[in-house]
Amino acid sequence: MSKAAKTSAGKKYVAIAGNIGAGKSSLTRLLSNHFKWEAYFERVEDNPYLADFYADMRRWSFNLQVFFLSSRFNQQQEIENLPHSVVQDRSIYEDAEIFARNLYEMALMSQRDYENYTELFQIMTSYLTPPHLLVYLRASVPTLVEHIQSRGREFESNISIDYLKRLNELYEDWVDRYHVGPKLIINVDDLDFVNHEEGRAEIISQIEGRLYGLFAE
Repeated sequence: MSKAAKTSAGKKYVAIAGNIGAGKSSLTRLLSNHFKWEAYFERVEDNPYLADFYADMRRWSFNLQVFFLSSRFNQQQEIENLPHSVVQDRSIYEDAEIFARNLYEMALMSQRDYENYTELFQIMTSYLTPPHLLVYLRASVPTLVEHIQSRGREFESNISIDYLKRLNELYEDWVDRYHVGPKLIINVDDLDFVNHEEGRAEIISQIEGRLYGLFAE
């Protein structure tokens, strides 16, 4: 059994953060296969609100965010009770720090709903343990657009450039303030770990170094 294969004492919990189209799901699959970690993915295909949200953000913003918050809270509770290592596609912190905040700032979520949501978020996260490592995939808007177009999800066809840009700005602000645990920032504009073996080897090496290297936290 490899060092990544997991008793409770050696358990690792890694969360992959990043904007829509940054490559979170692809990296989650890559790390799961390489380290033999269990993968937890964001609920997209079976999300009952996502298509409605992209069609009418103001009407469905609060519903969508509460669904994601509940789903990720349940996921993280499961993860904390597992004896083996896990990699998670998107962290619970992004729900509040990025998406709910952006919807509120764009007047797509009312102040009442936003305050209700953030209070619920704070209560929930007070019961959770942060990841051993947060990996943030930094990507420019052109890279995000290219990735979104290549995967061809119909419900994402209405995402605007301005929306992605606003999310990127919020991500940068949040990552700069993220201090609840170790973090690793990887620029994926020039690192294609999906289509090239060299990119896969490089990103695995960076993550492995932070988790198991001499100066691992």
